[in-house]
Amino acid sequence: MIKEDAYAKINLSLDIVGKRPDGYHEVCMIMQTIDLHDTLTFEECDEGIVLVTDSEELNAESDSGKDNLIVKAAKALFLRKGENRGVKITLTKRIPIAAGMAGGSTDAAAALRGINRLFGYGLTDEELEEIGVKLGADVPYCVKGGTKLSEGIGEVLTELPAPGKTALVICKPPVNISTKEVYEKYDALRDPFHPDVKAMVEAIKAGESSKIPGLCGNSLEKVTKEIYPRIGEIERFFEENGAIRAVMTGSGPTVFAFVPKEDQARIESLVKDRFPDCYVKGHFYG
Repeated sequence: MIKEDAYAKINLSLDIVGKRPDGYHEVCMIMQTIDLHDTLTFEECDEGIVLVTDSEELNAESDSGKDNLIVKAAKALFLRKGENRGVKITLTKRIPIAAGMAGGSTDAAAALRGINRLFGYGLTDEELEEIGVKLGADVPYCVKGGTKLSEGIGEVLTELPAPGKTALVICKPPVNISTKEVYEKYDALRDPFHPDVKAMVEAIKAGESSKIPGLCGNSLEKVTKEIYPRIGEIERFFEENGAIRAVMTGSGPTVFAFVPKEDQARIESLVKDRFPDCYVKGHFYG
């Protein structure tokens, strides 16, 4: 049996820099792994790709079938190797679904890593990333994770130094945001916001982690807030109760807040009380 942990990510900064003729948006963003993770185990079986999960939400949506990214990743890897092997994959789900934290993408990346190990294929991380980009823009990053500048449609990755250990509180409202709708509304903006990603890269390279919260920004946040104003309410509550900065990750709806380590438990408790229907938990990166 092979085990792989699949770590969630946040976008410390997310800028949309263009749109290609094929409809894909070009991005410039800084991705950061956090300590929240799913766990996948892999065992050889007689035939087929069998996915078992403890997630009632995935099972209810029948997402553990052919359209699940884990299954697609397994099929893509077998196709690359010209084989038709049998594998049983068991997923223990902890990352909230449809949260803008790459939950599906990181599970797909873990599937690529796990099956590669299980059958001794010997593919490099770069080769797994090549397979992953055809599954989703975040999958190449999730193959290795860490702190990276991500460009193109997400497939051009530049490793950055790991920042110092940083305390966060995550709040994910119980709503699924349509990424397609967010990007369509973004495209209609006359004056979109562009965070200074270059300045954050320079701060990270210089080891000036204290500058990171103030440099955070997300080009998609304005339109997602218009669709779901509660995101702004959550951010304001965080900052009114001692958070250093609160920002939306991905296309939403999850908000992550930088908090003083000594205040993490207090702020987590306050947010849980104020938003009892949300996923709220303290996490770290670095």
